[in-house]
Amino acid sequence: MDVNVNGVFYCNRSVVPHMLAGGWGRIVNIASIAGKEGNPNAVAYSASKAAVIGLTKSLGKELAKTDIRVNCVTPAAVATPIFDQMAQSQIDFMLSKIPMGRFGTVDEVAAMVCWLCSEEASFSTGAVFDCSGGRATY
Repeated sequence: MDVNVNGVFYCNRSVVPHMLAGGWGRIVNIASIAGKEGNPNAVAYSASKAAVIGLTKSLGKELAKTDIRVNCVTPAAVATPIFDQMAQSQIDFMLSKIPMGRFGTVDEVAAMVCWLCSEEASFSTGAVFDCSGGRATY
């Protein structure tokens, strides 16, 4: 909770005054599909990522009349070295939940974040963008 919720909260709180003073800004918080759907045996993680989604929606609405946009990305499992620390059965379980039948890549998530930081995303705020290979159900 300290990293996933408090860290995001304090970071957002720190940058918003500078963005307001500059008249423009983009915040992209990283949540997780677990924050929308919950993951078994990961109650604290799922709850913390749900909090990031709620924080994003609230702050996006608070800043909607400014030129600051606040959104979040909810990736499903992304292939990173953390998989080296996991049991193959857990990796297989995560993969079974992704309709595309593969894990996401860091580059795919980064591309979505870059778009959200651009002028092209100027009408999106307080939104949740899935990068889940079809796993998201809402």
